[in-house]
Amino acid sequence: MSLRSDALEYSKNNYDFYQGILQDFIEIPSISTDPLHKSNMLEATNFIKEILNQFNIHDVQIFETKGHPVVFAEKKSTYKDPLTVLIYGHYDVQPSDPMELWETDPFTPTIRNDRLFGRGASDMKGQIVASLAAYHAINSTGQIPVNFKFIIEGEEEIGSPNLAGFLANNKDLLKCDVILNPDSGMISAQNPTIVYGLRGLTYFELNVYGPDHDLHSGMFGGVIHNPAIVLSELITKMHDDNWKVTLPGFYEDVIPFSDEEREQLSRLPISDEDLLRQTGSPALWGEKGYNSIERLGTRPTLEINGMLSGFTGEGSKTIIPSSAMAKISMRTVPNQDPEKIYHQLKKFIELNIPQTVKWDLKQFAGGWASISDISHPGVIALTKALETEWGIKPLFKREGGSIPVVAAMQRILGKDSVLTGFGLPEDKIHSPNESLHIPTWKKGILSLIHFFCNYAGIE
Repeated sequence: MSLRSDALEYSKNNYDFYQGILQDFIEIPSISTDPLHKSNMLEATNFIKEILNQFNIHDVQIFETKGHPVVFAEKKSTYKDPLTVLIYGHYDVQPSDPMELWETDPFTPTIRNDRLFGRGASDMKGQIVASLAAYHAINSTGQIPVNFKFIIEGEEEIGSPNLAGFLANNKDLLKCDVILNPDSGMISAQNPTIVYGLRGLTYFELNVYGPDHDLHSGMFGGVIHNPAIVLSELITKMHDDNWKVTLPGFYEDVIPFSDEEREQLSRLPISDEDLLRQTGSPALWGEKGYNSIERLGTRPTLEINGMLSGFTGEGSKTIIPSSAMAKISMRTVPNQDPEKIYHQLKKFIELNIPQTVKWDLKQFAGGWASISDISHPGVIALTKALETEWGIKPLFKREGGSIPVVAAMQRILGKDSVLTGFGLPEDKIHSPNESLHIPTWKKGILSLIHFFCNYAGIE
């Protein structure tokens, strides 16, 4: 027997134990965006510390931030001159609204048809427990082939506003050779996936102000400019006829992707029909000159996330509203600066908004895009690990979503992240009835054991 085979066998014999830990973890409603759950956030950090101690990691620190705490833990290798893996996770979850759409209570874990239902089951408490389980199985052998470091934050679902400061203040503590981030997912249960690129995010609220109170549309219509119309016309101008974003300079820092990367992306088994089926939309849409997969991962976007103005109740009310508001998000690609995007949007508004209204623009937390080197030893180790467990080579994907911490770690710690995860598209993360596919999760634990052994050079 070997370290690898012993750890794999130990893990298989303890699946129920690890699943029980995950179910206990899900029961904690660690909702970072809601101040009413502040005590639950502290409960979650203490739960993590208890599990780490139970898993023979006693170097555990809980760092206070301006928001929710960060948990750091370290287990030193028993080998000479070991490599160090920093493992990232977040213990916060999305709100469970709308509650009436849940089939079972979001914080009462329930198993149906090989799925564990509950808020955070997939995003990302299941991924945290998978990482801890892989470490624990290796630890059971009495040999630790790499230095394990864990950083588990509580603000990812609100943009990680305090994490960059924590990283900058603790560079020595967080020194590592590679970062493992299991906060992504798989294309399907049959296709293990490595994410090597993430879009960034910058988020705004635009308010347009007209009269100092709502006006009678008969008495003042035609002489007072309607803020809702002003905002609608402004939004219409944000894309041209080719569906490109019209903000001045928006594309000037975008780095074109290579023919090799285009060929890599073409291997992804995602069709337009799949996207239509997943979304329920009548047709696809997007920037001309690129296919759907290319648009999703390699091109920046501008979206309107919500609008509010005037009367929206039952029946009719004939007014000119006093104001209108839009929530605007932009998904950026590597080399686009969120601060520069803010000034581009501001310039666009200045050039296009009439003098008949006033306006203001608020910027919320966001993050840079990131891209990792797929020839990094950590990526190679993970590629082999996933292939060993699934029997096929993993797919490489540029993800359309954003994980701000990946770019922050890249910029502040100077290290690339290896991104994977064992969630599936049908897990319904951020939605009612979130769940985790248990068989895939179990294979994920085994894959991570292979990854740590591969990265340490253990056969």
